[in-house]
Amino acid sequence: MKDLKYLFAYTVPLSALISFESTGVWTYSSVIYAFIILPFLDLIAGTGSENLSKEEENNKKTKWVFDVMLYLNLPIVFGLLYLIFSKVETQEYAVYELIGLGLSAGILLATNGINVAHELGHRPPYFERFMGKCLFMPCLYMHFYIEHNFGHHFNVATPNDGATANYNQTVFSFWLTSVTKQYVDSWKRQIKILKTEKRPFFSVKNDILWYHLIQPTYIFGVLYFFSFHVMLFAIAIGIVSFLFLETINYVEHYGLRRFKTPSGRYERVQPIHSWNSNFNIGRIVLYELTRHSDHHYKSSKKYQLLNSHDQSPTLPLGYPASILLSFVPPLWFKIMNPLVPNEMKKD
Repeated sequence: MKDLKYLFAYTVPLSALISFESTGVWTYSSVIYAFIILPFLDLIAGTGSENLSKEEENNKKTKWVFDVMLYLNLPIVFGLLYLIFSKVETQEYAVYELIGLGLSAGILLATNGINVAHELGHRPPYFERFMGKCLFMPCLYMHFYIEHNFGHHFNVATPNDGATANYNQTVFSFWLTSVTKQYVDSWKRQIKILKTEKRPFFSVKNDILWYHLIQPTYIFGVLYFFSFHVMLFAIAIGIVSFLFLETINYVEHYGLRRFKTPSGRYERVQPIHSWNSNFNIGRIVLYELTRHSDHHYKSSKKYQLLNSHDQSPTLPLGYPASILLSFVPPLWFKIMNPLVPNEMKKD
């Protein structure tokens, strides 16, 4: 039964379903769930830093149930998207209700879309990576696959990484720098890959070009099957979703740095270069994303195997509460700056 605890991750789609079937203040159901109920549950359930034994790890490594729980997000996310597009098309909503629906849809895409896509994007089998890219599509962030896997994991906690927030940088400034730099860097990574493989720019292997065909096709598909205002809604929730992703990036790496060795290369990525969180509910809802230190230390590990490291810097709050805290920069700096290792604060 313990293996089924990750079914709790479907509570976010459930909250989105409640939102999509509601009017008035209940259109904010996912917002209320993610940023009021989940932080409260995190405080009640507390933290857990225990790791799997070698025997448990070997047992869980190939268990199909963990993979299926990821795969089910594909029909759930696209089924809920069809529902909300149909609702926005056929019903009249007040502006504040549309905002609630948009935020709830954005949270759904960020958690059960981008987060699951991120996990699948690290898998070797092509069909799993394909499913991950499908989940990135409605978030309008397919280039993230290239930059994250071939850039971020090599450059994390260095000035070369767009997804690492500087010490004393606000989350709002980070949105601008991270979104723009990761997009530009994804092109650079793609061109480098093509040159390494001795392929021309206009090649079927140019994934970034494909993404720039697939995503507009999705958007114009929404326009064709629904309407112009539904298309605008689809674009808006995609933007909301990737801004939530960038806020999580902000929380995961704020102020942490790797240093150059005498050889001029950056030191190897260690658990100290990502913030960790062991709050039990956040771990389950986000498929262990909060054990981010171990993910960067060994990115090939499946989510159910990730460990907690004693040397990892630890967030004082779970991810949902940390996201809220980041939206108030003076409070974020007051709480987080003293936790950043002193040597990493220096120029």
